Amino acid sequence: MSTLMPYARICSGYSFKMCFDMRNAPTELTIGALSEQTGVNVETIRYYEREGLLPSAPRTAGGHRVFDHAHLRRLIFIRRSRELGFSGTEVRTLLGLVDGGYTCGEVRDLTLRHLVSVRAKIADLRHLEKTLTTISSKCEGGDTPDSPIVEALSADHP
Repeated sequence: MSTLMPYARICSGYSFKMCFDMRNAPTELTIGALSEQTGVNVETIRYYEREGLLPSAPRTAGGHRVFDHAHLRRLIFIRRSRELGFSGTEVRTLLGLVDGGYTCGEVRDLTLRHLVSVRAKIADLRHLEKTLTTISSKCEGGDTPDSPIVEALSADHP
């Protein structure tokens, strides 16, 4: 069985992108081989099929799914989109654009909307970090039965 060999590609002056050499990809894959080559769990692949994100694969006479190169590329696209934090709905929208013809501007608009959400989450995490730093600094540690952290977590107000 052949496996996809990862390699790094320079995407800009400061970042690298992990890519896969698709030239050696087999033309037919079982669900297990597809899972192994993409790093996506078998149950997740089945879920993506049920949800229509990944087209249903034809089956052998024995009932086994047979995935092809198009499935492999689409699953890598889905996995990478999810790694970048796109929601299931956003991934579905991206795939709809890819399937129906798209413009760079449409993809950019969706990505910028997602970026707003990511920045809001980062701001929330910074606030969380500040709060945890503040309450943990009030605790000296040791063997005392009282803890300012427990008191802060039990308080009626933030």
